[in-house]
Amino acid sequence: MQAILWSTLLAGILDISAAMTARAMMNGISPTRVLQSISSGILGSDAFSGGRSVAALGLLLHFLIMAAIATTFYLASRRMPALTVHWLGYGLAFGLLVYLTMSFAVVPLSAYPGTLVPSGAAFIQGAIVHMVCVGLPIAFVTSRWPPAG
Repeated sequence: MQAILWSTLLAGILDISAAMTARAMMNGISPTRVLQSISSGILGSDAFSGGRSVAALGLLLHFLIMAAIATTFYLASRRMPALTVHWLGYGLAFGLLVYLTMSFAVVPLSAYPGTLVPSGAAFIQGAIVHMVCVGLPIAFVTSRWPPAG
């Protein structure tokens, strides 16, 4: 349980920080707007007129999603101990898998009103961020709690 909690917190903080920084630098988008965009996955375009409460919902949703992602890796590592032994390579691969799943399955199935197909540069940036800020921290933290046996 500690592995899931700590990997959720670490990856969640790194991922949302990267998203907020990239959006602010590239497009001048505020952190509140980034969080509202997460909420738009369930609220649709109404999320962008919801204010701070909708932003808070976005932050909660972000960490709930990250907990599901961390739990998935943790449970997989209990069945496949190599995931914790070779955490670096598997963490990078898992981060890429998370990005592809979010981009091409989760977001398209949500109520998110924005563009669903990222540009080439956005795809590469998103893939790298998810590999480094999501997959690696989850794999590293999980490796600190290897399976018994």
